[in-house]
Amino acid sequence: MHDASEYEPIRLASASQNQIRSARRLVRRKERALAGEFLAEGPQAVREALVQPGLVSQLFVSRAGAERHHDLVRAALNQGVDVALVLDRDLADLSDTVTPQGVVAVCAVVDVALERALAADPRLVVCCAQVRDPGNAGTVIRCADAFGADAVVLSAGSVDAYNAKTVRASAGSLFHLPLVLGVELETALAEFRSRGMQVLAADGAGDADLDDLALAGDLAQPTVWLMGNEAWGLPEEHARLADRVVRVPIYGRAESLNLSTAAAVCLYATASAQRTSSPSGR
Repeated sequence: MHDASEYEPIRLASASQNQIRSARRLVRRKERALAGEFLAEGPQAVREALVQPGLVSQLFVSRAGAERHHDLVRAALNQGVDVALVLDRDLADLSDTVTPQGVVAVCAVVDVALERALAADPRLVVCCAQVRDPGNAGTVIRCADAFGADAVVLSAGSVDAYNAKTVRASAGSLFHLPLVLGVELETALAEFRSRGMQVLAADGAGDADLDDLALAGDLAQPTVWLMGNEAWGLPEEHARLADRVVRVPIYGRAESLNLSTAAAVCLYATASAQRTSSPSGR
C-alpha cells in the first residue's frame, strides 16, 4: 500500500536569477573545470546521480517536470538538495536538447585519478584515444558499464566527459564506474600493463581476429581495450602500444563499425570470456 503523503503536492520556491546564472555558466567547459561541477539533464541521469548522496547540489525543475518526476524531487529534498522551480525557457538555457525533459541537476565531477582505478585490480578496462565525438564517448561509457568493465579512460585530447551530449549518451552510467580523464595514453597503458593486463587495440585492419582470440581463451585474461579516434582510427604510434591489434569480423557487407559499436562488441566478447573462465563469474 502506498503512503498517501507521496502524492501530496510539493511546494517549491522559484529559482533566483543568480542561481540560474550560476548554473548556466556550467554549459561552458572552462567554467565546468573551474567549478568542479557539471549539469546532468533528464530523469535517468538525475536518478543515478542521486544514488550517491552529496553528489547533487542543486536541482532545477519545471512545473511539469516536478509533477512528472515527483519521486526525484522528493529524493533530492530528502538529501537536503536545494530544489527550485524554473520557467521552461530558463530550463532550455541549461539544456542543449530541443525538448528539455524537465529536470536538470548540478553535480560534482566524478572522475578519479588513474591510481584509484588501478587500486581495484581491474580485469576489464576500455581506453579511448582522443575520442572527439561526445555521443560516442557517452555510449562507450554506457557499454562499459553494461558489460561490467572496471574503468573507462578518456586520454588527453578527448572530448570533455561532462559535455551535455556525453552525459546524456551515458544514460546515467557516468555515475557507475571509475572514469579517468586527461591522462597521457602511454602512461595509462604502461600502468595497466604493469598490473598484468594485456592491451588489445581494436582496428579493422588488425592482424588478429576477435573470434579466434575468444576460441583460444585469450580474452579471459585481464584486458585493456584500446579504441582509436573516430576520424583517423588507430595511428601507428598508438598501435605499437598494444600487445595485439584486433579486428572485429564483419560477415555482412558493411564497410566498418563505428567506435561505440566496435567497443560494445569487444567488451561483450571479453566480459563473456572472463565470466566463463572464472568459477565466481568474475
